[in-house]
Amino acid sequence: MEFSTQTTASPHQIKTAALAVGVYAAGQLSPAADVLDRAAGGRLRAIAKTEFRGRVGSTLVLRDLQGVSAQRVVLVGLGKREEYDARAHAGAEQAFAAYCVSARLTEGVSTLAAIEVGGGSGAASIGDRARCAAIAAGNAVYHYDDTLGKPDADAHPKLKKIVQVVERADASAAQQGLKEGAAIAQGMKLAKTLGNLPANICTPSYLGEQAKKLAREFKSIKVQVLEQKQIEALGMGSFLSVARGSYEPPRFIVLRHAGKAPAKAKAKAPAGPVVLVGKGITFDSGGISIKPAANMDEMKFDMCGAASVLGTFRALAELDLPYEVIGLVASCENMPSGRANRPGDVVTSMSGQTIEILNTDAEGRLILCDALTYAERFKPAAVIDIATLTGACVVALGSVNTGLFSTSDDLAEALLAAGRQALDPAWRMPLDDAYQEQLKSNFADIANIGGPKAGAVTAACFLSRFTKAYPWAHLDIAGTAWKSGNDKGSTARPVPLLTQYLLNR
Repeated sequence: MEFSTQTTASPHQIKTAALAVGVYAAGQLSPAADVLDRAAGGRLRAIAKTEFRGRVGSTLVLRDLQGVSAQRVVLVGLGKREEYDARAHAGAEQAFAAYCVSARLTEGVSTLAAIEVGGGSGAASIGDRARCAAIAAGNAVYHYDDTLGKPDADAHPKLKKIVQVVERADASAAQQGLKEGAAIAQGMKLAKTLGNLPANICTPSYLGEQAKKLAREFKSIKVQVLEQKQIEALGMGSFLSVARGSYEPPRFIVLRHAGKAPAKAKAKAPAGPVVLVGKGITFDSGGISIKPAANMDEMKFDMCGAASVLGTFRALAELDLPYEVIGLVASCENMPSGRANRPGDVVTSMSGQTIEILNTDAEGRLILCDALTYAERFKPAAVIDIATLTGACVVALGSVNTGLFSTSDDLAEALLAAGRQALDPAWRMPLDDAYQEQLKSNFADIANIGGPKAGAVTAACFLSRFTKAYPWAHLDIAGTAWKSGNDKGSTARPVPLLTQYLLNR
C-alpha cells in the first residue's frame, strides 16, 4: 500500500475513483462535505437529511455529481458530532477502505483525517488520525489464501493507494503518521498470517525461519535461532519439559533490532533495551491434561504471542526505530505422548526454581519462565511478555481488553496509554502478593497452577517469580489475539499497542 498526503486542491476539484467525506448524524456535514455540497448545488445536504443517517461506519455512494471531479463521492457516517472520537474516526476510515476493496478500486482519496476529533480520552492528533487511517487500509486489504488449493486471484484486493487530504500546516505530521501506520499494518499482516497458518506448517522451526527471513530483509535486525542442544546447555528445563512431548523440535529465537540514532539526536538513549518475550506454542493439545475436542483447532493460535513479537519487529524495522529492542520467542508444541509431562512431575527451571506440574495444560508459563530468566542477561530497561495464557482472562475481560499485569506502575501506565492511543486497549489487573499463596507446593518451590480462583492472576503471579531483576509487564492476549466463528482468524493484537509503546519511548 502507498500512502500520501495532498494539500493543494479543493475537494471538489480532486480527480479520483472515490472521494470520502464525512457526514455526522442528523445530516451535519464535515468541512470537506460542505465544500462538495456547495459545488454540487446542495445535493449532499439534501441526501444527508433524507437518505443517510450518518451512523458510524455506514456509507452511501454518489456517482457523477455535477460540479465534482471525483467519479464517486463516498459519504461516510461519523455518528453524533459531540461523540466523534478516535474510535469513531477509525470506524470511518475502515468503512471507506472496505468500500474501496469491495468496489475493486485501485486508489481512493480520503478527507477524513482532516476532521477534528473531540477532546478528552477520545482525542487524537493529526498524526494519530493519519496513523489510524493507514492501519485501517492495511487491515482492509489483508487477505489469507496461503493454504487454499486454488487461490482465487479475483478475491485479492486491488487497492494500492490511499491519499489523505489535509491542511498544509498538518502535512508533515500526517505524513509521519501514515508512515508509522503503514509499518504497523505490515507488522500486523505478518502476525495475522503466522497466526492463521495451520500447526503442521507453522511449526517452531518455521517460526525460526521467518525470524531469519526478517533479518535478511532488514539490516537492523540480527537473529539467532537456538536448537535443542543449545537450549539444553542453557539449563531451560521447564521449557524443554513441555517440548519433550512432541516430535517437533523446539526453537528458542533471539532477535535484536539496533536502529541508528539520528546524527543530531539531543535526547539520551534509554538505559538498556526493551525486551519483548513471546509465547510460541504452535499447537496446544493440553498435553496429558488434554483439552476438549470442540474448538481445539483454534489452539494453532496459541503462538500469537510469538507472532506479535515478530510482527512488532517488522514494524520497528520498517521505521528504523533508533534504539535497541530484543525479542525472545520460546517455541514448541504441547502434545500428549509417552515422553510428555505428567501431572505431578517436578521440573527445574533455568533460574534454579523447581516447579510441580499439576496441570500440563498450564504450559505457557513453563516456557515463558525460562525465557524471562534468559532476558536478565540484557540488563533491560523493561521486559514485556505477550502470551495467550489463560482462559480465565477471557472470562474476565472478553475480547475487548488485553489483560495487563505489571510490577512497575510506570511501565503499566505507559502501556495503557499506548493502548488507548493505538485503539488496542488493555486493562490492568491485580498482582497482589496474597495471590501467591495459591501457588504453594509440598513438593517443589512453586506449583504451575493456583486452583480455579483468579486463574489469570495466579498465572501472572507465577511469571512474576522470574522477573525480580527488571521492570516487567505481562500481556494476556487469550481473549484478543484471535476471533472465533464466521470471522475466525488472527487479529494481530497487540502489535499496534507494542509498536505505539516503542514509538512513544
